[in-house]
Amino acid sequence: MDMMVILLSLGVSFILAVLFGPLFIPLLRRLKFGQQIRTDGPQSHLKKSGTPTMGGIIIMLALLITFIKFAEISSEFWVLLTASLGFGIVGFLDDYIKIVFKRSLGLTARQKLVGQLIFSVIVCWQLYNMGHSTELLIPGTTAGIDLGWFYYPFVVIIMFAASNSVNFTDGVDGLLAGTSAIAFGAFTIIALKVVEYDAAIFSASMVGAVLGFLVYNAHPAKVFMGDMGSLGIGGGIAAVAILTKTELLLILIGGVFVLEMLSVIIQVTSFKLRKKRVFKMSPIHHHFELSGWSEWKVVTVFWSVGLLLAIIGLMFIL
Repeated sequence: MDMMVILLSLGVSFILAVLFGPLFIPLLRRLKFGQQIRTDGPQSHLKKSGTPTMGGIIIMLALLITFIKFAEISSEFWVLLTASLGFGIVGFLDDYIKIVFKRSLGLTARQKLVGQLIFSVIVCWQLYNMGHSTELLIPGTTAGIDLGWFYYPFVVIIMFAASNSVNFTDGVDGLLAGTSAIAFGAFTIIALKVVEYDAAIFSASMVGAVLGFLVYNAHPAKVFMGDMGSLGIGGGIAAVAILTKTELLLILIGGVFVLEMLSVIIQVTSFKLRKKRVFKMSPIHHHFELSGWSEWKVVTVFWSVGLLLAIIGLMFIL
């Protein structure tokens, strides 16, 4: 594939996201689509109450337009769209309920679970119909394990884990936009290496979209992406890992997301079993905030960790 197409995908999606910002941010503000801030969180976040959310529409629109323009219509094309837009729709409903009905938690856990399950099953059906390999490759080796029919429940687990861990990461200005740009940048290179061109174009388009969104989401944020953005990003990165047969490598390249999810699991488990908290607050980025780190320090340290993990992940492929 011409590298120019990859660069164009990244550049066009970036420009579109930057152009969409001044269009959608005032609209979201007029519609009073403001963020409801948790009162039990860092007190410095309370001043963010009312900041427009649902900015994920900027990311998803820039991604969608660019991907349709440059990608080939293929089975992989539909898997990527189903995963990203499907999970983005679940996130949109969650955001809408939070804002319109003033419910800080949005969809119930069961409702969100059902929505994610529906689109995960559709992705599994698409993978089955396209004859996608059910072999699980071991990173850094030529070995693999054929999971057979068990591969499809594994896909569902990947979709759930990726989308929710990415969702947990969205809590500090610019944190998720930057870490996801790094992860998708790594997957752009991987997709090119394994000749999955639609996945490469999708990943490059996502890099551009989230970096364009970062123009408005960097501290102090003028807009938040909301669950529409974070779940859409999570579903998309899971789909890219699945199509490139780097499902296990996602754990490393998306290590920051994994850390965020583990911190929540550890915190909840510890409190239920011992009535004690391990962290001052979870996800773990809030722990560091409450420990005295500025938002910018949290973001730059997490970006740096994400970049290091992405580089290590690429070493298994290149």
